[in-house]
Parts: sequence; C-alpha cells; structure tokens
Amino acid sequence: MTAPDRSEQNADAVLERLNFGLPDSRIAQTGAEPRDTSKLMVVEGGLQHRLFRDLPEFLRAGDLLVFNESRVIPARIMARKPVVNGPAGAAQGGGQIEVLLLREEEKNVWSAYLKPAKRAGKELLLGQAGAPAEAQHRAEIVGVMDDGARLLRFEHDIKPHLDEIGRLPLPPYIDAGDSDEVWRERYQTVYARTPGSVAAPTAGLHFTPELLRKLSDMGVQQAQVTLHVGAGTFKPITGPVSQHVMHAERYTVTPETAQVINTARAEGRRVVAVGTTTVRTLESAWDGQQVRAGEGETQIFITPGTPVNVPDLLITNLHLPGSTLLLLVAAFAGEEQIKAAYAAALENAYRFYSLGDAMLLKRSL
Repeated sequence: MTAPDRSEQNADAVLERLNFGLPDSRIAQTGAEPRDTSKLMVVEGGLQHRLFRDLPEFLRAGDLLVFNESRVIPARIMARKPVVNGPAGAAQGGGQIEVLLLREEEKNVWSAYLKPAKRAGKELLLGQAGAPAEAQHRAEIVGVMDDGARLLRFEHDIKPHLDEIGRLPLPPYIDAGDSDEVWRERYQTVYARTPGSVAAPTAGLHFTPELLRKLSDMGVQQAQVTLHVGAGTFKPITGPVSQHVMHAERYTVTPETAQVINTARAEGRRVVAVGTTTVRTLESAWDGQQVRAGEGETQIFITPGTPVNVPDLLITNLHLPGSTLLLLVAAFAGEEQIKAAYAAALENAYRFYSLGDAMLLKRSL
C-alpha cells in the first residue's frame, strides 16, 4: 500500500479542491432553540440528514464522548488612554481602544490584541466610561509579540473583574444584536466549567442537559478535557500551508480522563470527540501508545496525511473555506467524504460556522 502524501503541497491541493462559495445568508447569526434542534448530517458510508437530538440513534452503550469543558471569558473590553492632566480622581481618558484579552502569560501579564494598536500609547484604563478612578483598571503595555499582540501588565489580578468590565468575544462574522447577557448564556456549552477561552468550542453548543442525561442513561460514557481556545481559531490560511503558524493553546488532560480514554480504546470501545479542539487535545496528549495525562501547550496542525490516533468519531460544525479546521476534518474523514458532505450541506440549507449545524463524522482508515 502506498503511504499517504503528508507534504504541505498535498494539503494546499486539498484546500483548493475543498474551496466553496458561501452566501452571507448561510452564516448562522443565532443558535437553534432548543439547542438540539439544529441539523445533524451523519457522514458514514453515505449521508443522512437528521436533527441533533437524534444523536443517540448513532451511538451505543460503551461509547465514550469526550468534551472540551473550557469556558469563554468576557475578554472584549473597551479601554482609554489616561488623561495626564485631568481633574483629580477623574476616570475619563483619551481615545477609545478596544482590547481583546488572549491569555495570561504570567502573573498579571496578559497578551491582548488592541484596536487601533498604533494609538494605544503606553498605558490604558480599562473599565466603564465615567466610573470613579478606583473602578478603573490600569494596564501598562510592556511588550509586543510576533503576531502583533501586546503584553499588558496589570496592577492586580484582572480575572475577578472581567464579568463586570468585559463582554463576550463573539466571532467577527456574528452580528451581536442581542445584549451581552443573552450571549453569555448562549455562547457557552451547557457543561462549560474552566474559564480561559476567547472562543467557544462550538460543536458542544448543540448539547442540552436532557440530551446528555439520555446518552448517559443508555450507557454512553462522558469525559472532559480542557483546551482554552484562542483567537487564532478564526485565522484563515492566507498562504502556503507550510507557512501557516498555529497559535499556541493550553490544554489539560486529567489522570482520570486519560485512564477512561485508554481503557475504552483497550476494550475496543469507540471514542467520540466533541469538536476539533477535543481532537487537537487528544492528539497532542498521544504518546504513540496511549493518551498521557498532564498539562501543556499545543500548536498541532492536523492536515491530510496526518494520522489521527485517538477518536473514532467526530462531532463538528461546518467550517470556513480556506481554514485549518477544514483541513482537520478532511484529515479525519477523508477528502472525498468531506467534499460530498459540504456539497450536500450547501444544497440542503445547512447553517455554517459557530452557531450553525453539525456533522457526525467517522474516521477514515
């Protein structure tokens, strides 16, 4: 048997063959209500068009669902430059700067995208305009990262204040017409637990507590990993695949989760990854024989020809053309399966991207 071509040139060709046009009207602006009434395309030896709440029909007792339980933080904050000669105690400042916190790099030092970055100066005040000075949170810009993100050093721990001063960082293609309070519930999975993501692991948005209970009652096991999703998840591939740099993201696999996964695999039971972030976590934790417990950072880039070792099935949304995620699902299920599935999705009014519909994919051999 000829070994698969794992070259970047092959990935570039796959990406070109999988390219498609998508009208703006097919980009979901709201999630289905209830969540499990979104469409589900089952891609396994053919295509079936179902609802997500039909998922139990395609799983069986002993299957292991693995979720990414990371929680989205209110990371989008409006800031101002301090007024040097303002009235004593005044909270007013200069021009507005939009801050998107990415992650805490060290104690009280965060990487962040600033907009407009060139006008940010050296210090920022984060908080509600007109609030007392003591309600403002001062940050000093202490560095610039390779991708243009700034390093902000805060005077104190900013995390306990994010719920008050921040908004949820919705994807750029969503028109955030509703209030932030609405999005704080809708743009989280029902099992989200550990804060740290700036984008939701969106395949999990289709699950409801009732569906999770139904799956558990029929003997489907459930386990959690954590991968804090970064803003790089929205970064398209704009040049050769070999030159695309994945943002580093932190992940955790607990000893309990590693044991459950390794036991399932040893017993020949299926591992079902909920979302591409779960796939990337499991493959990052794979040591060649089993999933190892621990914490780490991953920049893993799964492209056609990259072996996928751990999950047997994948639940995922419909992704952007020209994206790293489209390459990942092609690596997982095979180019021809993905090409046929996306053509069917376009023909059958599936909704795309973060708040859109879902697919259940089987790993190609």
